[in-house]
Amino acid sequence: MATPAGIVIVGCLVLLSTFSWSVMLSKLFMLRKMRKQSEHFLGMFRGQQHPLELYELGNRFPYAPPSHVYRMACTELSYFLSKALERHGGQVTGFPLEPKVSPSQMEAVNAAIDRAVGEATVRIEDKTTILATAVSGAPFLGLLGTVWGVMDTFSAVARDSGVASLQSMAPGVSAALVTTVVGLLVAIPAMFGYNFIVNRIRVMTVRLDNFAAELQSVLTKRFLADHLHAKMYADAASYSIADEEEENDDDDDHDRDDDDDDANDVGSGTADGISLGDPLPPPPGAGVEGQTLRGSAV
Repeated sequence: MATPAGIVIVGCLVLLSTFSWSVMLSKLFMLRKMRKQSEHFLGMFRGQQHPLELYELGNRFPYAPPSHVYRMACTELSYFLSKALERHGGQVTGFPLEPKVSPSQMEAVNAAIDRAVGEATVRIEDKTTILATAVSGAPFLGLLGTVWGVMDTFSAVARDSGVASLQSMAPGVSAALVTTVVGLLVAIPAMFGYNFIVNRIRVMTVRLDNFAAELQSVLTKRFLADHLHAKMYADAASYSIADEEEENDDDDDHDRDDDDDDANDVGSGTADGISLGDPLPPPPGAGVEGQTLRGSAV
């Protein structure tokens, strides 16, 4: 006859088995869907001509972990590209010139890729702890029920007759062993399912890391400004500054020449129609006085 403690433990084991089976079935279905969409996405990604073509098409692979990593990287990259060049109708691939980003901006894109890989890994490994709990905890719960049942059996024998016999102990011991059997029935399927799912997750995680490295390589080769581009940008900036300074110097020289011309005009100018270089006229009455003196002399 089962004890109340054994009934409670068996009920817990049945509940744990229900959770473990639901997790196994849902996880297998999810991993299968992730694998199919990931293969489809990788085929389209490696077949595109521009690295941002799939990004402009929208989120067409919601269950593919590589698609999540790709979209996070493209979102971060588009933020920097929007500052570098003017968009043509919202399309990045319509640029007449190839956009470039600085090394520090590319490091931010790589950091976004690493964050996306972490988020996708957490999503892939979600709910696997329930299977691990079922594998490791179910046998111990069954053993607890068995030990408890054996203790109750010995207590009942001592209380009733005080003489231990097979007929008096067999029903209690057999009922106590039921919990161990139920615990093993819960743990064994969970163990096989957990190992299979963990193997699938490990393979998917390795492929996700490889795709992240591939994506970093593609974006770096296509959008990172190399030393030549950096030198061209620096020379262009220096030329623009030099041209601006030269234009300002020319304007200053022109203004200085205008001031000198004005000063020369003032120095050699005329006043009241008389040139400053001409001799001054004689004072008034000078001619009359001269004539009087000459007449008196005669």
